[in-house]
Amino acid sequence: MKFKSFLAKPFASYVSKQVKRSMQQAVADQDNLFKSLLKTVATTQFGQDHHLESVNTPSEFRQAVPIRDYEQLKPWIEQVKEGKHNILWKGKPIYFAKTSGTTSGVKYIPITKESIPNHINTARNALLCYMSESGNSAFADGNMIFLSGSPELERVGGVPTGRLSGIVNHHIPSYLRKNQLPTYETNCIDDWETKLDKIVQETMNRNMTLISGIPPWMQMYFDRLQELSGKKISELFPDFSVMVHGGVNFEPYRARLFESIGREVATIETFPASEGFFAFQDSQNAEGLLLNTNSGIWFEFVPAAEIFSENQTRLGLHEVKVGENYALVINSNAGLWSYNLGDTVKFVSLDPYRIIVSGRIKHFISAFGEHVIGEEVEYSLMKAATEAGVHITEFTVAPLISQDKGKSYHEWFVEFGSEPDNMEAFTSLVNNNLRAKNIYYDDLIKGNILLPLRITRVKKNGFIDYMKSVGKLGGQNKVPRLSNDRKLAEALGPWTE
Repeated sequence: MKFKSFLAKPFASYVSKQVKRSMQQAVADQDNLFKSLLKTVATTQFGQDHHLESVNTPSEFRQAVPIRDYEQLKPWIEQVKEGKHNILWKGKPIYFAKTSGTTSGVKYIPITKESIPNHINTARNALLCYMSESGNSAFADGNMIFLSGSPELERVGGVPTGRLSGIVNHHIPSYLRKNQLPTYETNCIDDWETKLDKIVQETMNRNMTLISGIPPWMQMYFDRLQELSGKKISELFPDFSVMVHGGVNFEPYRARLFESIGREVATIETFPASEGFFAFQDSQNAEGLLLNTNSGIWFEFVPAAEIFSENQTRLGLHEVKVGENYALVINSNAGLWSYNLGDTVKFVSLDPYRIIVSGRIKHFISAFGEHVIGEEVEYSLMKAATEAGVHITEFTVAPLISQDKGKSYHEWFVEFGSEPDNMEAFTSLVNNNLRAKNIYYDDLIKGNILLPLRITRVKKNGFIDYMKSVGKLGGQNKVPRLSNDRKLAEALGPWTE
C-alpha cells in the first residue's frame, strides 16, 4: 500500500462516521441552520429590506421573503457587484461564480468565506465515503482528472470572478495537486476541442485511476482516446477504478461509457451547482443521493406543480414525502434567500434523507396538459434501450403541434451509439413505456388527441456539432432533455438524418 492511500483510510473512516452522524440529526441540523442564517441575514441590507429583525420562525420568514429566481434577486446582487458591503451576507463575497443562465444571460452567484467549504468538503466527503465503504483507497495513489473551467479569474466589483470549477481548482488540497491532471496551463485553454486534445495528450500514457466530469464530456474524452489508440479505456488505464459524475442523469450514458471502458467501474454521483453542493452519493448500496443537511444550506421544498402559482406550499425537511416531485428552494450562507434553483427532486428515502434529481422546472412538455418531465422520458428511453440492446449517445424531446385534430405528437431526436434492428418496434417500446409512466400522456393517446411519439435520428456527433455551433461545447454545458417549444428541434435540423 502506498503512502497516500495508507493515510487516507483512517481519515475516510473518520469522515464517514461524521456523515452517518449527520444523517441521524438532519432535521435538527436544518432547524439550527435556519436560526444561524436568520441571525446573520437580519443584519444585512436584504434583511432590513424584508424586516427580518422581527422574524423568528420559518413560517414568519416565508411570509417576509417570497421565492425568487436569479432575475428577481438581481437588484441585490448588482449592489454587491458595485462593491457594496453587507448586502446579502456580512461583508463581501470572496468570489463570484460566473454561470450562463437559460433565461438570465450571465449570472453572478456569490461565494462567501462561510460557503466555500460546502463546495470543497462535500466533494471530499463523497470520495471518502466511497473509500470507507469499499475499501478501495488505491486510486489516491494514481493520477486523477478533475476537469475544470479556466482557473484564471477576473474581478467584478473587486471580487475574483470565474467559473465555479475554476474557482474550486484553486482549493484542491496540496497533497492531491501532484496527482491532478490536466495541468493548470491546459485548464486555462478556452476553446473546448483544443483543450480536449491537450488533455488527451497529457493523460494518454499516465496511470489514470479516477476521472471526474459530466457524462457527455467523459464520453467525448473516451472517444478521442479510442480514436488515437485503438484501445479500450481499461487497456489504456488498467488501474482506472472510480468515475465521479454529476450535472445530468447518468443512466442514458451508462451503457456506452462502460462499453468504451471495457468493464464496469465504481461510480459516484454528485449534485453540485454554482449555488451550492446539495447532495452526494454516500453509498454504493443505496438508491439516491444523501441531502447535504449540515453544510450552510437551509432547504425548502415546493410541490413542483405549485412553483409558479401565487400561493406555493413551502415545506421544511420534516414535511416531505417519498415519491413527490419538489422544486428545490435554498437559503444559504452564500447570501441566497428563498432562491428557486430551477431543479426538481424526489425523495427516495426519509431515513436518511436521500433524493434523486428528477429534472428542471422549465424543462417539460405540456403542450396538451400531459406535463411530461425529464425523469419520465429518460426512464422510457433507457428501458427500451436495455430491452433492445442498443446504446444511446444523446437525445432531446419536443412537441410537434398540428392544427389538425389527432395529428400532433412528441418528436424525439435521438443519436444512437448502436441502432435497433427494428426502429418501428423500438419506437413503440419507448411510447408504451411513456404511457405507463405518465397517465396524462396515456389518456391523450387513447383519446386520439396525440399520435404515438416519433423518433428522428440525429447523425453521429450531431449534438456535439450543434453545441459547437451555439458556442456551448464542453465544460458544464448540456443539452436540455425537454423543451415545450420547437426552438431546439428546429436548430437541430442540419444534423438530423
